Amino acid sequence: MNKHYILAHQQARQLAAEQCRIAPDGWHVRITPPTRTLEQNAKLWSMLSEIAAQVIWHGRKLDAESWKHVFTSSLKRMDVVPNIDGTGFVALGLSTSKMTKKELIELIELIEAFGAQHDVKFKI
Repeated sequence: MNKHYILAHQQARQLAAEQCRIAPDGWHVRITPPTRTLEQNAKLWSMLSEIAAQVIWHGRKLDAESWKHVFTSSLKRMDVVPNIDGTGFVALGLSTSKMTKKELIELIELIEAFGAQHDVKFKI
């Protein structure tokens, strides 16, 4: 049986602590920062769509998903490796769905700065 508590108030903290106290030996506890919100996700995809509609990147028109990879790779300074047939490259990286709220804020700020440099008009 898995339990999930959001540590938003004292009662939640007490319930989580009690579950730790009574859990059988060998069970695991994980405390993690909050992940992105639905509002952040909506803003992210709106901005990516605007970038995709308005920016030509090195002679190419990229879709919103491709722009997401460009920005997350830039934010996280990710590595690239050749793909399995050697005709291109794959960015090794972090999924935005696993990003914390803070990481998503940083990503959105990066997109805003890039948009400003490239005269992107955001509707949001």
